[in-house]
Amino acid sequence: MGKKKIRKVVIPAAGYGTRFLPATKAQPKEMLPIVDKPIIQYVVEEAVRSGIEDIIIVTGWQKKSIEDHFDYPFELEKRLEKAGKMKELEEVRKIAEMANFIYVRQKGPYGNGTPVLCARHVVGDEPFAVLWGDEFIASEPPRLQQMMEVYEEIGGSVVSAITIKNRRELSKYGIADGEHVKKNIWRLNKIVEKPKPEDAPSNLAAHGGYIFTPSIFSCLAQTRPGRDGEIWLVDAINMLIAQEPVNAVEIKNARYYDTGNKLEYLKANIEFALRRQELGTDLRKYLKKLTQSL
Repeated sequence: MGKKKIRKVVIPAAGYGTRFLPATKAQPKEMLPIVDKPIIQYVVEEAVRSGIEDIIIVTGWQKKSIEDHFDYPFELEKRLEKAGKMKELEEVRKIAEMANFIYVRQKGPYGNGTPVLCARHVVGDEPFAVLWGDEFIASEPPRLQQMMEVYEEIGGSVVSAITIKNRRELSKYGIADGEHVKKNIWRLNKIVEKPKPEDAPSNLAAHGGYIFTPSIFSCLAQTRPGRDGEIWLVDAINMLIAQEPVNAVEIKNARYYDTGNKLEYLKANIEFALRRQELGTDLRKYLKKLTQSL
């Protein structure tokens, strides 16, 4: 009997987005746009391109606009159709038709492990993916597809990883401690959360995307509050590593967009705008003129 197919992804999206206040006072950080598309849509599109069928978004009381975004906007569709804006009509319809969208309200203590545990009853007894709703990695093939290929090949849980070239930045991430298996795959001994650069076991940041076996749920249920009194996913992963193999895969052709960070968010907007045919030329001229005048 073959491995169960990865059909579901859990996207935690219940955080308050305090780093982006006041913009996130009444608007979810996941809905902040990169040019004209919300951050979370890039995440969903990656999952869909990788073959995911069910999108489970874990939200909070202030996140209804996320649900609205992936719904069918009947009145907007009629207005666009009446105005003859068929390109825009096709775009908004496509958003709702990408996948099956399921919403779960987060309950329990703070921490990035809690939303994953909150989706337990929806995921059931099958492997699943986790992607954060306020950051993304652009790559070809998609990051999650690369992870799924490793899962299909050798099984077990899989964590996405990227190489951090500047060692001073290692303290921002969970760093992989493990043995090289082959090619771009490592067997993890543990993930060291935000180490000092001189103490980091490698320069491989293991974060951002995950494929878990259902065993992660019992680990999360046993995880005690850690730093800042929160339930941390990395603590549950380290518990899982003691029970079964967990692999890290370095994502090929990866470009990480930490859009939960103000400066990186601005950089992402500029980069994506420069790539756009209708915006790139004029924006490039403007930025050149601007930098010369400041």
